[in-house]
Amino acid sequence: MVEAKAKILTAEQVKENLFKVKEKIAHAAERVGRDPSEILLVGATKSVDVERIRAAIEAGLEHIGENYAQEAWAKYQQIGNVVTWHFIGHLQTNKAKLVVKFCKFVQSLDRLALAEELNKRAEQVGRVIDCLIEVNIGGEETKSGVNPDEVEQLVLRASQLANIRIVGLMAMPPYFPEPEQVRPYFRKMRHFFERLKAFDLPNVEMRYLSMGMSHDFEVAIEEGANMVRIGTAIFGPRQPKER
Repeated sequence: MVEAKAKILTAEQVKENLFKVKEKIAHAAERVGRDPSEILLVGATKSVDVERIRAAIEAGLEHIGENYAQEAWAKYQQIGNVVTWHFIGHLQTNKAKLVVKFCKFVQSLDRLALAEELNKRAEQVGRVIDCLIEVNIGGEETKSGVNPDEVEQLVLRASQLANIRIVGLMAMPPYFPEPEQVRPYFRKMRHFFERLKAFDLPNVEMRYLSMGMSHDFEVAIEEGANMVRIGTAIFGPRQPKER
């Protein structure tokens, strides 16, 4: 059976979607008395072609998040530094050398070995990389991220590395059909984030709580997220891979 391809959105549809997402972000923030301007929107562009990404940039998207190092690098070479680049997928240690060339943020720091490699490679190119600790808040075996009980130790160890800076936490909670079912996980992450903000460590400044995607970002914002990673709601369904 051949899997039907989803319709690729036009540039105008992408721009319209981005406007709608920004409206929803604003409304979610206002519902809980927050300033919408404090919410940072990262466009998740895994498998999205450069033309649609450029359309979103023209419409005001300033941050791009990619999951695969080689795909991200290829897009960076076409798009350049007109946006801020985030790495949001699981990062293999041997890809750190490539990622530090162009990404300002690595949102998926989940182990000391990766922290040390990012630090070494960032030092070689004279950069400091802003990192978020990825927390496996649902304890799912199929997902990356640090066990919640091990986050503080990773923050302590990573704080000793001069060329990375811990700037927050990232999570991808379990998927539920109803976004409201995810709320307890977002709330748990916010409490965790607030506790870590009290730490007084060099190279640690807990500024970003990255959680919420196309399906559930409004609930995430209501629970304290100030960075959301949104792909499908802006760019449309991902295309199935060729077999």
